[in-house]
Amino acid sequence: MKRRKVLQQSDNRPIGVFDSGVGGLTVVKELANRLPCEDMVYYGDTARVPYGTKSRNTIVRFSIENALFLLKQNVKLIVVACNTSSSVALPALSRNFKVPIVGVIKPGACDAAKACRNSRIGVIGTTATIKSDAYSRQIRRFAPFVKIYSRSCPLLAPAIEESLDDNKLMTDIILYYLGPLKKKRIDTLVLGCTHYPIIKGLIAKAMGGQITLIDSAESTSIHIKGLLTKRMLLNGSRAAGRIKFFVSDEAKNFKRIGERFLNKRIDHIRKAGYGIQG
Repeated sequence: MKRRKVLQQSDNRPIGVFDSGVGGLTVVKELANRLPCEDMVYYGDTARVPYGTKSRNTIVRFSIENALFLLKQNVKLIVVACNTSSSVALPALSRNFKVPIVGVIKPGACDAAKACRNSRIGVIGTTATIKSDAYSRQIRRFAPFVKIYSRSCPLLAPAIEESLDDNKLMTDIILYYLGPLKKKRIDTLVLGCTHYPIIKGLIAKAMGGQITLIDSAESTSIHIKGLLTKRMLLNGSRAAGRIKFFVSDEAKNFKRIGERFLNKRIDHIRKAGYGIQG
């Protein structure tokens, strides 16, 4: 009896990723590590950053416009690599578009629930992310009885972009924000902003002990690999994936910070408009 040959489906369209600025590049870096053959299109809305201080309606509108731009690039999946957009705009995005859309909240929340040992979890992020309570809601779906302590850290992302990683001022900022969480004896801390993985070492040092840090960029990349595999949407090519970069404002600052986030050179960045204008 002859065996029927099963053809493996593949989808060579790129993965779309958007963020309010450069922070989402930590997600791109993790995706490139786990899915080296996937092409990507990254859109940084640098003209309107930051999102963390904007109103809910404004964040939803910006996020929909970013998704529209990525859809013009024929992407097969959209990654909302912005914790603020993921916490506020994901339901609206899912209602408006048929393409799979993945945020960074749920994967990180799931991993935090699994990692926690003493039922005390901390979450840090932008003002809008913390105010939305999105992480707390998602964590409790996986671990209903844990205690969650959240803290907004509005100065952290700008300090990271200013390359204060080895500066005493950065350490002071971290200690200021994380001191109250440390007193709560948390054993798991969710890095609820895609900038924060850049200073994981400093955060771990400040928290001390056996703290487990949940990197939402890492968690999201693992989730996306599983999703693409399950839906047979992986790129069938064996060639190294290519990344196209677009920004909504001047690219010089994005290039400077982005190369540090990715730990590699960025050669080509194009300026683009919003949504259907792109």
